Amino acid sequence: MAITLGVALGSAICPLISVEVFLVGLVATNGHHPLMSCWMLGAVIAIGQVVGKLLYFYAARGDVPLPNFLRPKQRTGPEPVTRWRKFTRRCGQLFTQLRDKCERHPGWLIGTTGISALTGMPPFAATTILAGVARMSVLAFLLTTLTGRFVRFTAIAASPDLLAGMLPHLS
Repeated sequence: MAITLGVALGSAICPLISVEVFLVGLVATNGHHPLMSCWMLGAVIAIGQVVGKLLYFYAARGDVPLPNFLRPKQRTGPEPVTRWRKFTRRCGQLFTQLRDKCERHPGWLIGTTGISALTGMPPFAATTILAGVARMSVLAFLLTTLTGRFVRFTAIAASPDLLAGMLPHLS
């Protein structure tokens, strides 16, 4: 279980690691798992994922300082107006409007974060950052994301056994 927790934590921090592929491979190579181990795998991976995403959440809130290479560079003098600058300025305005709406309607943010934790759409990393920027309650974030991730990964862990059980009935 320690390796599974480590992969879940690593995949939350580095999005290039797919914990879903790891989980399906783990369940498929270790043969039949009783339902209880599906629950345990779902819980362990959910905990690892949410703990890893807390780093993004707290960084977006400003509670964890970013390393120097991730901080915006301070410019001196007039800023050249380019299409890229106009685009990033417009994106910043849209993000500010979205953050303001989320702060006015916390239920929307909780719902969106929960759906994202369960389905992965909108991307979970993006909703984690938005939740941090919008100053979502840490307790609401933890409860929402742990529940969504637990259901998601338990279902993924159980899916190979469920599909194997259905195959004889399909033929």
